[in-house]
Amino acid sequence: QVQLVEAGGGLVQAGGSLRLSCAASPRTFSSYACGWFRQAPGKEREFVAAISASGGNTYYADSVKGRFTISRDNAKNMVYLQMNSLEPGDTAVYYCAAARSYGYSRYVPLLPSEYNYWGQGTQVTVSS
Repeated sequence: QVQLVEAGGGLVQAGGSLRLSCAASPRTFSSYACGWFRQAPGKEREFVAAISASGGNTYYADSVKGRFTISRDNAKNMVYLQMNSLEPGDTAVYYCAAARSYGYSRYVPLLPSEYNYWGQGTQVTVSS
């Protein structure tokens, strides 16, 4: 069982930055790929970014490419999402998720169905 707890959401003006963090357990966290998804009111959950278990491979949604950066620190069981140049369209609940890699250290899952564990979410609101 992997437990994920997000933090770092809040209210920010357009053009500002936020850094989301996701604290994970247990110690086998380094064998899981991780991702960030978001869900705005009335919309489906959408992929934002993902990182492989080793941290060597990342993938981003086109809408955030160049503005968001996903990273991880396996020694601390942490995943991060640095969000810069935020836009009102980025307003959503952001979720951290973990997917078993089964030894494929470069695996970068993109679909919600590929993930085994989810956090409770953290609200990000960007004002214009």
